[in-house]
Amino acid sequence: MGTGAITQYVDVAQLVLYLFWAFFFGLIYYLQRESHREGYPMIDDGARQQVIKGWPVPEPKTYLLAHGGEVSVPTNVVPPHEVNIAAVPAHPWKGAPLVPTGNPMLDGIGPGAYAQRADVPDLTRDGKVKIIPLRLATDYDVAHQDVDPRGMAIVGADDEVGGTVRDVWVDLAEVMFRYLEVETNAGRRVMVPMFFCRITRKGVKVQAVLGHQFEDVPALRNPDQITFLEEEKVMGYFGGGTLYAEPSRAEPLV
Repeated sequence: MGTGAITQYVDVAQLVLYLFWAFFFGLIYYLQRESHREGYPMIDDGARQQVIKGWPVPEPKTYLLAHGGEVSVPTNVVPPHEVNIAAVPAHPWKGAPLVPTGNPMLDGIGPGAYAQRADVPDLTRDGKVKIIPLRLATDYDVAHQDVDPRGMAIVGADDEVGGTVRDVWVDLAEVMFRYLEVETNAGRRVMVPMFFCRITRKGVKVQAVLGHQFEDVPALRNPDQITFLEEEKVMGYFGGGTLYAEPSRAEPLV
């Protein structure tokens, strides 16, 4: 027998190979199992709307959150918004596009879809509210060489005025502006994501929505802070507007 041989048919190299195969199989199983920890159960997009729990399903694990509280995943509870979707399939087969039955910009459909995140504000490392208006963040301001949008009119894709910018919200951790606080023509205070805004010296334009649609932007529970869930809904509203703000946007280009 040669060097490393245990018997005439088995040697150390062969055992190492078998151990590697076993380890690799275990690794794949572990990763597959952990991938089902979040996002499940989910709803099948077919006509029967079956609940899919995935395989293999891991045991629930409880995580302690940085600023208090805890969360356990996976869970057997299907979020209500994933069951009662305000849309119907355009065709009876899986993967067919959804036809909205309500206001798609508010119902979380297509580009307006959003996740049911926690209804609490994001916090900085030291526990302070992360995104706040400049009226509270007195150490921050708009750079003198940039256009200050406060007091400017904001218009939609149809060039109709939707309201007036009253404040700018800053992300204290990233040191960047996240939202414009807008007072609509009807007197509501709503949030407009900075990434949807084009600011010039003539005013602010948002191509995603029409002027009158600023009135329907989801409101905040607290006028001085925005929660994870509220951010999802606001971003989803303007994301949905890119397709549903006017009927022609949902039609083919040719």
